[in-house]
Amino acid sequence: MKAITKSKLLKFIFLIPMAIYTSHLVAQEEEKPKFTINGSVDAYFRTNFNGLNKSLELVGGDPAEFTPAAPATSFANDPGFAFGMANVILGYEGDKVGFVADLVFGPRGEDAVFLSQPSTNIVNQLYVYYKVNDALKFTLGNWNTFLGYEVISPAGNFNYSTSYMFSYGPFSHTGLKADFSFDDHWTGMLAVMNPTDYTEFNPIGKYSFGGQLGYSNDSGSAYLNLLYGEQSLSDNALFQIDLTTGWNLTEAFYLGLNTTYQDTDGTGFYGVALYPQVSLSDSFALGMRGEYFKELKDGGVVYGADTSVTAITLTGSYSTGGLTIKPEFRIDSVSDDYPAFLNKDLNPTSDLASFLVAAIYAF
Repeated sequence: MKAITKSKLLKFIFLIPMAIYTSHLVAQEEEKPKFTINGSVDAYFRTNFNGLNKSLELVGGDPAEFTPAAPATSFANDPGFAFGMANVILGYEGDKVGFVADLVFGPRGEDAVFLSQPSTNIVNQLYVYYKVNDALKFTLGNWNTFLGYEVISPAGNFNYSTSYMFSYGPFSHTGLKADFSFDDHWTGMLAVMNPTDYTEFNPIGKYSFGGQLGYSNDSGSAYLNLLYGEQSLSDNALFQIDLTTGWNLTEAFYLGLNTTYQDTDGTGFYGVALYPQVSLSDSFALGMRGEYFKELKDGGVVYGADTSVTAITLTGSYSTGGLTIKPEFRIDSVSDDYPAFLNKDLNPTSDLASFLVAAIYAF
């Protein structure tokens, strides 16, 4: 009996350091920095019901006179079968430090980095960060804008085409920002940046300033965003204020909202968009974007001064595995009969009805 007891005791004593060593290995494994690769690819088919579906050069028109084939928004504007972009995001996340290298290839990516130099126009985001503690993180480099409801990657949006507010607000910023976590619900951000969308360097020696105050809980979030700074060699500073919010009102119904105002010495825009979405099953949902967008009276950036646009976009979303299929119907209507589009007879019109179906694979 004693021999057996001693044997068990010896086994127990022998297993203690083994358990400690194994726990140390597990802890090391859990604390090991994580390297990730993810991204998406997308393609689509697009056609107009009452508008031109071919290049103006082929029919003897002036391509500079009208925007004949699509709304004056970013992405998803090409007729027929087309592709968006391949997006590869490399990440390295440690306890304190890490980086993100976000690369894009294709027309959608080129539109997103339109002010980049040809040698670096595949870089969508490129930054490093340092977490001082749970309440403070610094980021240095190039990151996608913090303003607006929508993002560049189609995998991050419910609608495949993008809004006017997103298309004519900033896409990217390069600079230094500090993110603050005040408690479990409230966050903040302060940033100093190059002029917007100048990603590699600062060509004019002037800087912009950004700020954000955010609140979130289990049902949704709201963010108030500010941007201020001179964007060119002129002394006129851009000012933009933006509110982005979205809430799960029920398990099946979500409602998002984005409203923004941008002004640079009388040139700019303002608008508002609602994003209701309803989940009909685990794999299929319907969503709408209803947007009102208006140019400022002293100068327009899209269709002309004091011109407004109403755009209704209805999107279905069917997901299976990493693949999402999105059929989408859209109507754009420009105020005051402004000849923003061409119909099939090459006559100017202020309305455009279009349809697309997109396929997005996210990994």
